[in-house]
Amino acid sequence: MKRTQKATQKNAIQKSVRNLRWLIPIMGVIAVIILAGGGFLLAAHLEEDDVFCASCHTQPEATFYQRATDAAVDLASSHKTKGSPVKCIDCHAAPGISGRIAAVSLGTRDALKWFSGTAIQPAPLTEPIGDANCLVCHAKVITSRAFNNHFHVFLARWQKIDTHAATCASCHSSHTIDGDPTIGFLREQRTVEQCQACHTAIGERG
Repeated sequence: MKRTQKATQKNAIQKSVRNLRWLIPIMGVIAVIILAGGGFLLAAHLEEDDVFCASCHTQPEATFYQRATDAAVDLASSHKTKGSPVKCIDCHAAPGISGRIAAVSLGTRDALKWFSGTAIQPAPLTEPIGDANCLVCHAKVITSRAFNNHFHVFLARWQKIDTHAATCASCHSSHTIDGDPTIGFLREQRTVEQCQACHTAIGERG
């Protein structure tokens, strides 16, 4: 009888050990998911805070944030006037969840470089602002067929036939202070050059 009880107990212990062998990696995976999810949520929260962005992006980049507290002198600071809710991340992340994940991932890599002392200042622009970022708020500019809006309407056509075609940011440079505030902080000469390049491309291949 005692031998039977001992055998039963031994089998129960062995079964528990086998179950535990499966449980440990499962718990490890769950812990990794929780940590990764928590880290992503923390990073997403921090990237909503312009002060946090400016804390790592030192001069001359910090100037961009400082301009937002004064009268608008460039396109980016004009987005922050009159209590506008626009934040750095709203322009610097592509639309949708995938765009936000990409932005948070890039920000995390940048943060690791910052804390490890390997960050380059000013930070090189590895992910230029794409047209999709702008069109989240400015989608109407490509729907109007009025003549004075033809440059927006034909931009997509130019981009299809020319790999070096302009983008929104080619004319609407966000952080330069040489633009004219009466025309949306555009610099006339820079814009005219883009107009001429588009007319040339459309005329030759359009």
